[in-house]
Amino acid sequence: MLLVATKNSHKTEEIRAILADRFDKITDLRTQADHPEPDESGDTFEANARIKALAASTRFPDATILADDSGLDVDALDGAPGVHSSRYAGPDANDRDNREKLMQEMEGVDERSARFRCVMVLAKGGEVLATFDGTCEGHLSGQETGWGGFGYDRLFIPEGYYESFAILPSEIKNTLSHRAKALEQLKAWLT
Repeated sequence: MLLVATKNSHKTEEIRAILADRFDKITDLRTQADHPEPDESGDTFEANARIKALAASTRFPDATILADDSGLDVDALDGAPGVHSSRYAGPDANDRDNREKLMQEMEGVDERSARFRCVMVLAKGGEVLATFDGTCEGHLSGQETGWGGFGYDRLFIPEGYYESFAILPSEIKNTLSHRAKALEQLKAWLT
């Protein structure tokens, strides 16, 4: 069994789609309502993923834990929103609020290159077993497109494509996304 240290069902579904052949069961912390959210005080994706993985692996010492921290780096914004992607518009912000803030900050900006980054940490019994990372290069659209995905997917167009992650079928997204690339490293490590 793999316990994903998140309460984000979208992340869990993406992980489950890619790792289903490696684990007989993949679940997440939505079933553990009393598990406190750790303070993601790290200044890198790896630091935050470690914080989440170690907190969950200490609480559930017999489980194999997978934690990820991911976000969007925008060149014109010196890497912002970066590690603050999920709370870019404030601590109580939702995906829509974050996208709106990003679109306001990018208004009139021609340089739109960006990348999704993901770092995953595998842990068990309070020990880090391995770390994996993935990046997906692309650019920001001038407007939201599509209804699928989550986070900044409606704004992000991956390199080599003309449609946003919110439009691309999950079969395509799950081969080229930042999370997919990190999970491919995990699959190779498990082998």
